[in-house]
Amino acid sequence: MAEEIKEDAKEKVQKAAPAAEKKAALAETAKILRSVSPTPHVRDDSSTRGIMGYVIIALLPATAVGIWHFGPRALCVILLSILSAALSEWCFDRITKRKNTVGDLSCILTGLLLALNLPVSVPLWLPVLGGFFAIIVVKMLFGGLGQNFMNPALGARCFLMLSFSRYMTDFSYRPGWGAADVVSGATPLAAVKAGENFNLLTMFFGNEAGTIGETSAMALLCGGILLIVCGVITWHLSTCYIVSFLVFAAVFGGKGIDLNYLGAQLCGGGLMLGAFFMATDYVTRPITKKGQVVYGIFLGILTGIFRIFGPGAEGVSYAIIIGNLIVPLIERVTEPKHFGWRKPEKEGKAV
Repeated sequence: MAEEIKEDAKEKVQKAAPAAEKKAALAETAKILRSVSPTPHVRDDSSTRGIMGYVIIALLPATAVGIWHFGPRALCVILLSILSAALSEWCFDRITKRKNTVGDLSCILTGLLLALNLPVSVPLWLPVLGGFFAIIVVKMLFGGLGQNFMNPALGARCFLMLSFSRYMTDFSYRPGWGAADVVSGATPLAAVKAGENFNLLTMFFGNEAGTIGETSAMALLCGGILLIVCGVITWHLSTCYIVSFLVFAAVFGGKGIDLNYLGAQLCGGGLMLGAFFMATDYVTRPITKKGQVVYGIFLGILTGIFRIFGPGAEGVSYAIIIGNLIVPLIERVTEPKHFGWRKPEKEGKAV
């Protein structure tokens, strides 16, 4: 009798062990699935930190030209913007007891992009406020990196432009590091829109008024080519953006195929900065190449409408923000069909 009880107990233990192991395995699988990001998934060895690092490096030529041209105050604006963005993200993570994400460098890139979109003459509290708004309001309140529906740096720039337009449209500056006289005047793009004279060569190299990072088309072009060569971005979006804008400007700008006029539209304002560094943001752009082509053409046409028919000379920031809002629609229309997909046949009409 005792042997039978012993055997019965042993059999129950053997049955219970696999059940416990199975339960533990299911719990571990559920834990892994909860940590996996939503689809679509793309296999790649790149890390967020690595991608952000590449973009920051690609922005260094434009940053260096801006600091050299506008002097130490430009460096101060850039540092304040970056520090504000990084500190805002660190504090938000700490308060909400989330994993610290400052190390992925996305907040550093946001602060740098925001600073490059600011005039050097802004009050020093403005980049601090902009960095806070970009990180807390546009990025973290929507769930952090990957969940924001618009580019944080551009969202902050548009916020500052609408709230403090007096400072955001003041492009007076002291050139270089030793000049005492303040240089004031309209940006080259405003001169182009007003039909005034402009120097295309100085616009290309960056010896003009404007925001800290947009004046040198040469430096931005070098950075954009670096990103394409390194495989961080593809040529589809940026090229379609620039080409579609130039075609729109040639058709509706009233100058025809005037190379000086088209060159000024290309080198002036934030077109280069937007096409290579902000429209290509991984989070707010379409995923597929077909979607990026459609998105780029849409941005080019919208930028042309703002620049040529709008009251202001610029329009890149607003075009990209509006474009961010329609990205889900573009992805839905350009969604690739899975292998073996067939168009559903229409049901026959009832007799």
